[in-house]
Amino acid sequence: MTKRIFAAICLCAGGALSITLLVTTILLAFLGGQTEIPAVYYYVIAAVFVLTLLLIVALALHLSKEIVKPLHELNPELPVVEPTYRELEPLLTHIGNQQRRLKEQSIELQRKKNEFETATNHMSEGLVLLNEEGIILSINRVAVKLLDIQRYCIGKSLRSFCESPELSALLSRVQGGVHAEATVCLGSQNYQIHAGPTISENRVTGITLLIFDITEKEKAEQMRQEFTANVSHELKTPLHTISGYAELLAGGMVRTEDVPQFSDCIYTEAKRMITLVEDIIKLSHLEEGASDMKKENVDLYALANTTVQSLNTVAAESGITLCLIGENAPIFGIRQLLSSIVYNLCDNAIKYNRKNGSVTLTVQNKQDHVLLTVADTGIGIPAAEQERIFERFYRVDKSHSKALGGTGLGLSIVKHAAKIHNATIDLQSTPDRGTEIKIHFPKS
Repeated sequence: MTKRIFAAICLCAGGALSITLLVTTILLAFLGGQTEIPAVYYYVIAAVFVLTLLLIVALALHLSKEIVKPLHELNPELPVVEPTYRELEPLLTHIGNQQRRLKEQSIELQRKKNEFETATNHMSEGLVLLNEEGIILSINRVAVKLLDIQRYCIGKSLRSFCESPELSALLSRVQGGVHAEATVCLGSQNYQIHAGPTISENRVTGITLLIFDITEKEKAEQMRQEFTANVSHELKTPLHTISGYAELLAGGMVRTEDVPQFSDCIYTEAKRMITLVEDIIKLSHLEEGASDMKKENVDLYALANTTVQSLNTVAAESGITLCLIGENAPIFGIRQLLSSIVYNLCDNAIKYNRKNGSVTLTVQNKQDHVLLTVADTGIGIPAAEQERIFERFYRVDKSHSKALGGTGLGLSIVKHAAKIHNATIDLQSTPDRGTEIKIHFPKS
């Protein structure tokens, strides 16, 4: 390229000089032997020189553009595909190698970024990366959901989204270079946050937060404690009764004619304890998913009819009218659990009914589900307590329930058995007017 530019300059200069000399020679030849050259000829020579110079400059500009044009059209992505000047080949080769290395590095960075996002987005814990000042550098989807913030939080301070004294104290400790953890309450949720500093050259350059939602865990622990306390309380009363009656009988302090009554009380309380223990075992089995129980095709209407027949005597003794209406309704489920659902709903409807009341059991075969409805004319459930009646050991009328021998686990068993069948429960109840419970069993 340098040689071409030099040649163009030499050509322009030589052309201008040659044309000027040519014009001068012609003029001198025309003048012949004259010793003086008219002034007008000087003007002609000057004009020819200027015109020639302008023409040469225009030609030089054109040549320069043609020479530089390949450089302007050079593709930085592929600089050495078609090299124009051999003098530039080393530079273009170097640029090409640099472009290739940059592209490889970009691909590698993108691959690592995708791997990091894939790994963090499939974590069950929240992960947040901060700089030394607490500015969010990266956050996975779980953390976005747990902390109830948006993706636009990148580049902003975590404290501006989560105003918590515990979190601020935790970040301050980690910024001091120590690992720390704390339980932080944000809204109605509780989180266990583990925080660790990233140290480079003896100073904190970043912070890593690992977030666990422990709300459900704490609720489960609270429910476990309540369950243990309730079981202890439920078993304590019959055990004390049995122990007291047995002690009186063993000490010979009971009259002969009262022995049958005491024995009957011991039998009743022992039966109540057995029923309670069986319900507890059944409920624990349901909470584990009942994976060992076999599913089969079951006609819910036929099953309900069998249950009604078994409860007719109990209903008649309580002065309750028990009836079944509906149609054949086949579903795919666990027969024992479906029977338990129907039995517990009907048994509760009989126990908490009024004298001369009624219980109506309806089975309907809908297009995409089977509907089981149990309606009674009983005491009803106050609106404030309707959400809690499916809890373990929860009773609306505690004294009345215990007098009837209820364990307080029937509706909890119904809830878990329905959940195993992906069924939904609807409850409508009015105090002193009755209760209606509907369970929708999907066919799919």
